[in-house]
Amino acid sequence: MRIPLSALIGLALTGTFLFVAIFTQWLAPYAIDDTTGGQWEGFSRMHLLGTDTIGRDILSRLIYGAQVTIFVALASSILAFSLGAFLGFFAATSGGWVDQILSRFVDLVMAVPSLIVALVILSVLPLNLTVLILVIGLLDSTRVFRLSRAVAVDITVMDYVEAAKLRGEKGTWIIFREILPNALSPLVAEFGLRFIFAVLFISTLSFLGLGIQPPLSDWGGMVKENKDGLIYGKSAAMLPAAAIAALAISVNLVADWILTRTSSLKGGRGG
Repeated sequence: MRIPLSALIGLALTGTFLFVAIFTQWLAPYAIDDTTGGQWEGFSRMHLLGTDTIGRDILSRLIYGAQVTIFVALASSILAFSLGAFLGFFAATSGGWVDQILSRFVDLVMAVPSLIVALVILSVLPLNLTVLILVIGLLDSTRVFRLSRAVAVDITVMDYVEAAKLRGEKGTWIIFREILPNALSPLVAEFGLRFIFAVLFISTLSFLGLGIQPPLSDWGGMVKENKDGLIYGKSAAMLPAAAIAALAISVNLVADWILTRTSSLKGGRGG
């Protein structure tokens, strides 16, 4: 199997980000809140990427920020896909009023911009990682529901699904043994896109002050902390923004490659 250059770049960058997130404590030169220099110092041997608005090492905070950002985005994406995919498959296989109720409820939630809903919810709930993961995961599950239902509707008319129904198989057996294996490819590709959406969503919330809270660090919060440095030509705010862009591009390259190589409905045969 020949992997295109763009996919290799995406895999390499994504793997690097994951490696950094896993081994943060061993890779960061300084602790997350250590003040080791002056305000907005430039690149040096002690501070390879300079310092931030209160003299903390930018490289260390980027590394710690990678761990928090990727963990929250990954956890919320897994929640979104677990809930959204199951309910989408359940709606497609059930049909009738069950499908109508679930679909109309999802339409209602999607009619309001996710950012507005998140801001309203987070303004009245405690700001911690668990709440962030739940809010982002539940809001994102509506998009996963729409995709999962659309794919499952096409699969449920296949002969092997009809045969399973005639054998008297239960709905959960049909979902996990017949539909899921044949819907996996588009869902895997969509997972990459939803993961990046979660990263951008977390960064946006942190920039607005309702995301990751101190003493933890994330890339969106770093942009907010150092945005005033842009006036003086300092790079402290640009570096975490560049990290967000690099992660988004790398995961999208991998997702695009998966999507072009696989198809959920060609040659698929259930268990």
